[in-house]
Order: sequence, then C-alpha cells, then structure tokens
Amino acid sequence: MVSVHDTAAYILDKLGQMTAMKLQKLLYYSQAWSLVWEDQPLFKARIEAWANGPVVPKVYARHRGAFNVSEWEGSSDALNPIERENVDLVLDYYGKKSSFELSQLTHAERPWIEARKGLAPGSRGNQEITLASMAEYYGSLV
Repeated sequence: MVSVHDTAAYILDKLGQMTAMKLQKLLYYSQAWSLVWEDQPLFKARIEAWANGPVVPKVYARHRGAFNVSEWEGSSDALNPIERENVDLVLDYYGKKSSFELSQLTHAERPWIEARKGLAPGSRGNQEITLASMAEYYGSLV
C-alpha cells in the first residue's frame, strides 16, 4: 500500500498540471477501483463526501487555496507495477474528463450520495465515504 501523496505525485507525473478538484476525483477513483480489482485499498487516507464531491482531506490540506496543481511532494516510484497499472487504467478512462464532469459523475453515484444523506445540496459536510461502500458500488459495475 502506498501513501495518498505518492499516488497524487504519480497522477501528476502522468497527466501534468490539473485542477485541484480533478486531482481529488482521480484519487477517489483510483482508490475505488483498487478496491474492486485488487480487493484492497491503494492508500490509507480517509475520503470524505464534500459538497463538490469526494475529497481526501490530507491532500486538500496541501493544495488549499490553489486552483491548479502541477507537482506533488511524494514519490511516483513508490507505486509497484500493479498499482501503476491500476492507476493508469483509471487515468485512461477518467483522466480526459474535466473536473466539473468528474464532480457531476461522483454526485450521481451511490457512495457519495449515501455519505451525504441528510445534508442539503451545497452544504458543508465531512462524512466519510467508506471503503465498503466504494467496493460494493464499483464492484457491482463490473
């Protein structure tokens, strides 16, 4: 298992500069699909259901106030070949989408919806999107 910062560094090394929001969504989908394909998480960091979609607070703490990010303190080399392959598959599918498209996509999916239950649209919240909810939902799509 790698750190979320190593994963963020890998994503930015592969795709280059992107919005902070897009990085957050790509981390979320990398975690979700790792749970399905490898039956284990890619990283340990908590993912929360914020108003604009899934957010990793540990990552947000580093990019807060930045619209775009282009590099990350972490090591792309920390990912093993299987982890790289899985993230590459996520990037091949989701990487072409805009941050807005990715946010809208997560808003239509059960893990984010269930974690936001009881919160008004647009309101702040920090409910966790559990690994179990991600594995169950994304596993049902294959």
